[in-house]
Amino acid sequence: MSSSAISSELAETSGTQPDSKLPYKMWWSGGFYPHCVLLASLFVCTDAVPISIDKTKVTAPEEKVQEAPPSVDTGLHYDRYLREVIDFLEKDQHFREKLHNTDMEDIKQGKLAKELDFVSHHVRTKLDELKRQEVSRLRTLIKAKQDLKGGKDVAVDHQVLLKQFEYLNHMNPHTFEVEDLDRLIKSATSDLENFDKDRHEEFKRYEMMKEHDRREHLKTLDEDGKKKEEEHYEDLKKKHADHPKINHPGSQDQLKEVWHEADGLDPEDFDPKTFFNLHDTNGDGYFDEQELEALFTKELEKIYDPTNEEDDMVEMEEERLRMREHVMNEVDSNKDRLVSMDEFLVATKKKEFLEPESWETLEQNQAYSEDEMREFEEHLAREEKDLNQKSVDLQKQKEELERQQEQLNAQKVELQQAVEHMERLKTQKVEPPPEVNVLDGGNAIPAAPDSSQPLPPGHMQDTSHS
Repeated sequence: MSSSAISSELAETSGTQPDSKLPYKMWWSGGFYPHCVLLASLFVCTDAVPISIDKTKVTAPEEKVQEAPPSVDTGLHYDRYLREVIDFLEKDQHFREKLHNTDMEDIKQGKLAKELDFVSHHVRTKLDELKRQEVSRLRTLIKAKQDLKGGKDVAVDHQVLLKQFEYLNHMNPHTFEVEDLDRLIKSATSDLENFDKDRHEEFKRYEMMKEHDRREHLKTLDEDGKKKEEEHYEDLKKKHADHPKINHPGSQDQLKEVWHEADGLDPEDFDPKTFFNLHDTNGDGYFDEQELEALFTKELEKIYDPTNEEDDMVEMEEERLRMREHVMNEVDSNKDRLVSMDEFLVATKKKEFLEPESWETLEQNQAYSEDEMREFEEHLAREEKDLNQKSVDLQKQKEELERQQEQLNAQKVELQQAVEHMERLKTQKVEPPPEVNVLDGGNAIPAAPDSSQPLPPGHMQDTSHS
């Protein structure tokens, strides 16, 4: 089958014109969901009929309903709320029409948010309910985090809390207003624009921690062990670097390789327009970030094999991200994080596409400098010192508590012994000792008998002094 025939067939089955432009797609993929399907894929699609044909004389083809591909989680902590708000807004006819006719810049400036005042009462009621649920969820989440950190005694960072509420107006937790939609658009746009930057930082920390662990392991070995470990490390690096040539991402050579190996077509028949239609997997007329990243799989397989000890799959995903960012920077002229058919075709005529420079892979571009590594290890050392000090403090507290417990136990034993002694005295019924009188001379004599007691025989009571 020729490339032109393939292109025609793809245009028919997709139900859209390959070069059609839908501004609202930019909002979904460029501002809100650069890592998800376009908003248009959530709509019901019908076959397009060429304008030049009289529709009254054309038999309408059977309507084809395309299933929306599964959305990819954005990674935002309010991802579900974002999806639900968009889902209900696009059900409103007025808002849907405005979305079609609003460009990305106007959306970012808040012009689309003002259209919220004109949506149906049913949609506004549902949005109010979604907001109340989201405020409740966020409050529960924050409380749970505080409880984990120690409850009421822990100081609260109010700036961090406000940042978590930034995507909605928490001063009004009951109704969804224009300000809420404006905040949601701006927050999601900003957060997603920083998404790749955050991924690079996470990867850098991963690489530095891996190197730190390796160096710490070397400290535990003797000289012979260190030598063998270093030799093994260098051997793995050489094995990893020994791979076929990597084509420059997005170049003619790289795309032709995909055309030949993945699509099974003759490289001599390479046609950019047909290639675009083949790999625009959701048929929306754009390459989104996932579709672009899929084009680099063959290149990445040259470098990384999950069965090889020397190949790190975390590094593979970082390499994929680097390739996608490079192509976006080269091809995405309007910076909407989408590649249209027109942008793609223009790029295929550039010198960078036809005669690209060699591509430097990760092993040729270390993610961190030695200064960054030193600062990272110093940070780890400080953290370890703090943890050790806390451990010492906790041990002292434990010892003090144990000492106090021992004292309490000893007092408990003494009290128990005293109680037992008193119980024994009661059971033995011990008689009290006789009373004694002490004279002035200090000699004790028995006390006079009680006058109430009878005297022995032969004794008379002296009553002369009474």
